Amino acid sequence: MKILLDTCVIYPTVMREMLLGVAARGVFTPLWSARILEEWARAARKIGPEGETIARGEIALVQAKWPGAEVTWPPSLEARLWLPDAGDVHVLAAAIAGSADMICTVNARDFPRNILAEEGLMRQDPDGFLHGVWQAQPDLVANVADRVLAKARDLSGEDWQMRALLKKARLPRLAKALA
Repeated sequence: MKILLDTCVIYPTVMREMLLGVAARGVFTPLWSARILEEWARAARKIGPEGETIARGEIALVQAKWPGAEVTWPPSLEARLWLPDAGDVHVLAAAIAGSADMICTVNARDFPRNILAEEGLMRQDPDGFLHGVWQAQPDLVANVADRVLAKARDLSGEDWQMRALLKKARLPRLAKALA
């Protein structure tokens, strides 16, 4: 299964780490575009001047790990598409160009299911998607979550608990399942 990851699920960090951790174990093939990665880098500026620098380093790492994940498309594809927010049309174009099965986003309002269905795509939020993967492969998701938790503790110096970390990352169903 190929899944186009919208910027809003790549940044914040814990959500991205969970999704890409599951992808690294072969559950799905992640897709994105150069514009999505650039939006991630720009969004990271909000945490301070070093935020963008850190994000660009992380972007280089994910590009190296998934060299075929970045998709491109001709301008004519984007020109024929419509979404309620014209600023999201590039996400739909990337999903179509990458032959994605699904767009993973928290932005449901701007990706109506009927419009996506016309292009053969589904939409799912990361919490629902990861919870579904957990139902099918609980050990795999628990292992990924344990690694993300350890990394969060290491980087922050705080004694995070699984449920609190995942709830903060807007993954409440998964948090409850793993608690």
